[in-house]
This record gives sequence, C-alpha cells and structure tokens, in this order.
Amino acid sequence: MVVTGAGKRTYRIVRAFAVVAGSLVLFGSGANVASAEDGLSIIASVQNQTVDAGVSQKQPVAGVTITVTTPAGSIIGTGVTDVAGLISFPIPARDNYIVTLDTATLPNGFTMIDSAKAVSIVNKDDFTTTVKRATFFTGSSNTSSQTLFNRMIQRGADGLRLGLVIAMCAVGLSLIFGTTGLTNFAHGEMVTFGGLMAFLLNVTMGIPLLISAPVVVALGGLFGLALNVFIFGKLRRRGVGLISQLVVSVGLSIVLRNMYLYQFGGRTKPLNDYSQQTVMRLGPTSITPRDLTTAILSLLVLVAVALFIQKSRTGKAIRAVSDNPTLASSTGIDTQRIIRIVWFAGGALAALGGIFRGLDEQVGFEMGSRLVFLMFAAITLGGLGSAFGALVGGVLVGVFVEMASLVVPSELKNVPALLILIIVLVVRPQGILGRKQRVG
Repeated sequence: MVVTGAGKRTYRIVRAFAVVAGSLVLFGSGANVASAEDGLSIIASVQNQTVDAGVSQKQPVAGVTITVTTPAGSIIGTGVTDVAGLISFPIPARDNYIVTLDTATLPNGFTMIDSAKAVSIVNKDDFTTTVKRATFFTGSSNTSSQTLFNRMIQRGADGLRLGLVIAMCAVGLSLIFGTTGLTNFAHGEMVTFGGLMAFLLNVTMGIPLLISAPVVVALGGLFGLALNVFIFGKLRRRGVGLISQLVVSVGLSIVLRNMYLYQFGGRTKPLNDYSQQTVMRLGPTSITPRDLTTAILSLLVLVAVALFIQKSRTGKAIRAVSDNPTLASSTGIDTQRIIRIVWFAGGALAALGGIFRGLDEQVGFEMGSRLVFLMFAAITLGGLGSAFGALVGGVLVGVFVEMASLVVPSELKNVPALLILIIVLVVRPQGILGRKQRVG
C-alpha cells in the first residue's frame, strides 16, 4: 500500500497514538499485576435499611460474623463487622470465593431483606481492582413499600438530574462538532479530567470544593484548548480529513483513559465535601440537598449558555461558524478564534459535568467514558451541531435511561437509550431541532 502526503502524516499520527496507547495498557496492566497480588482483599459490609414514606436510610450493623471460603470449603478468614459495618479479608490470589453472613449473629430484631442473599459469590473475573466488595442488607426493601407510580416519579426525577448533567457535557461536544465537524470520542475523558482534578484539589490537597470547583472548570477549559492547539488544530491545518481526526480522537481517548487508570487506580473514590447527606422529601420524590443543588446549578449553567449563544456577539458568531464556516469567514469572523473559544467552553462545561458526576456517583478513571455514548445519543436526538438540541436531547436521554430501569436490570438501563439513537438515525437523522440538508 502506498501512502503519500497528508495520508502519510495521518498514518504516522495514528500509529504513534496506537504505540503509546498499547505501551500504557501493557505498562499499566503490568504495574497492577505486580502490586495487586500483595494487596488483594474482599471487604464485606452489612447495612440496615429503613424506609419511611419511600425514603430509605442506611445504617451500619456491627458485630455480625462473616466468613470467606473457597468453593471447596477451605476457610480463608472469619471475623465480625466493626462499628462501620465493615470487615476486610486479605486473600491470597484472584480466584472464586464465597462470602457468607451468619444470620444467627444479627442483632435482635434484625433480619435479612432477602434470606437468599446471606451468601455472596465472588468470581475471579470480578477483581477488576485489588478490592472486591460484598454488601449485605437487613431491614426493609426500598421498593416493597413504594407503588409503581411513586417509583416512576422518583425515576423521572433522577433522570432529570442525570439528563441535566448529560446536557451540560453534550453542549460542548455539539458545539465542537458544529464548528469543526469533528466527532470527538475523547470528550468523555475531558469529563473525567474534571472529576479527577476535583479529587486532587479537594481530597489530596484539602481545598474546599466551593473554592476548587472554579479552578477545576478553568483547568478543564485550558485542557480543551490544549487539545485543539496541539492536536486537532494542527490536523486541520495540515488538511487531515474528519475520518482520520475521528480515529485520532479514539486513540487519544484510549491513551488518556489508561493514563488516568495508572495514576488514579481502578477504584471509585468519593470527594470529601458533601459526601454525607440526609435524604429529604420534595412531594412524592426524595433527594439529597447536594443533588438538588447540582441540578439547579446545571439548569442555571445551561440557561446561561443558551442566552450567551442566542444574545451575545460571540454567540452569534459561533452559530454563524456552525452554519457555514466559509461564509462566516468571508464576512470577517475570525473562525479560528471562534473555534478556540468553543474548545475552551467545551472543556470547561465537561469539567463542571465531571465535578457534578463525581459528587453523585464518586470519581473514577472511566466516569466520562461511560457517559460518552449517552452524550452522542443526546446530540443526535436533539440535532447534531445544535446547542439547544443537546440540551433537549440530554434531558430526554437522562429521563429515558432512568425510566428504563423500571423494566430492565439497572446494568442494562443505557441500552434503550442507545436503541433510541439508532431509531432516530433511521427515522429522523437531523434530530428534533435539526434541519434537513441536501446532500450531493
């Protein structure tokens, strides 16, 4: 095969990304294996759940005997839970284990929610990190006291919160696509960057989140700007095609994800601030003050972005470049400056979404990559390249994902949203707010 010109340059870039990604994967995997066998453990947790008007509260249960054995019956360890309801068992290797709770040692008045779940099976494939958790619940079932209508209302509220975060992250992705035509698969890692920087400043350095969050947002914007200046901007100037840029973004995503894994580790970790919250009632739904605050802030940020794009001079220039870059440039708009602004804004919004997601579900090395396809579903549903479409699509996708968990297992709740993505591409490719375009 003969490769010349821009194609040769693209080939070298993609090959370099592939080599770096492969090296990081092997290096990261080797490092994990070298240290994991010395620190493998199973942490058992016993929690008592009480439900009041659909609101669940969990308290640790101390003094419960837990035993870890091999499938053949050999005892690895036996102990009782501490005041935090926890006990840790060092294990010799990644293998299959059986974690058993002795129901006779439960405090008086405590019973298992499901007696069949007094035994937990841990498979060797479950050890994606050095620690595997086994959680046992006593008390009342969270769903048994709720009607289907109440569960639908609760899921709808949870979906609205998720949708606002997806929308905030997807707006930047949509604007980048609209102004440059790039389908950026590394956008999820921009979200992760925000969560990890928040963890670094808030947990490692002890800076309160109210102070560190604006710094993280600014760093996220600079990170997005750096990706444009040092990678995608250079590719555009060299005339590299959009398909090649898409491949580069996939390689960049793999590189960044493995860098995050190597530096941060595979376990999810909570931020220091606002980690302990008491659930409160809002009508038929329950929500923590933290989640309510992040939902309100997400909505305010999205409204501010919408007003900026609609009313400001720069926002009008962004819409002009999204509609027709060549025509916008001929009217005196500095398209490269607009593209830099969009990359900065996209990185900042992604970082803010990473902070909010980290508060909701803890911080992890792949927290953004788990959202990236939902973001693509949102901008496709709303209309490619449309900031308003990303907003509408994000909310709809979030609500649909959470509502889907009523009929499918929670591990598969993202599947219906991706099914909608396929249907929209077939029935209405331009999305809800997109416009039909003549091709050819």
